[in-house]
Amino acid sequence: MARYALNLPVKLKEEASKLAKEQGVSLNQFILWSVSEKVATMSHSLDDPHFPRITYRRGGSGVPSPVLRGRGIRVKAIVGYVNGWGMTPEKVAEELELPVDLVDEAMRFYEAHRLEIDAAIEVDRQFAIQAGYGE
Repeated sequence: MARYALNLPVKLKEEASKLAKEQGVSLNQFILWSVSEKVATMSHSLDDPHFPRITYRRGGSGVPSPVLRGRGIRVKAIVGYVNGWGMTPEKVAEELELPVDLVDEAMRFYEAHRLEIDAAIEVDRQFAIQAGYGE
């Protein structure tokens, strides 16, 4: 085992301690489990090596969503601007302060992963309808 000094914000340490106690383990064991889970999740990356500037990020629901690496902008948002609003990739790049080639890569990613992204867009659309914001 290697030692590593860890500084946690007070509130996070309190919450972690409470959860550890509920699980019947030490704070140290709880932190070890938490880091292990995160490393395992990140090790099983969904990233497509053909699109190095696109990565997957899990939101609060735990569902992975493709985003522009280092920017957090969802690919489905780029698709919405281009396909839904009829914006050119150049206009999207200008509005979001992105390189045009990054917007182009996002659209190529969409073409390669169309079923997945279209399904996510449809889930969002249905949610909006149920919430009274859609059709």
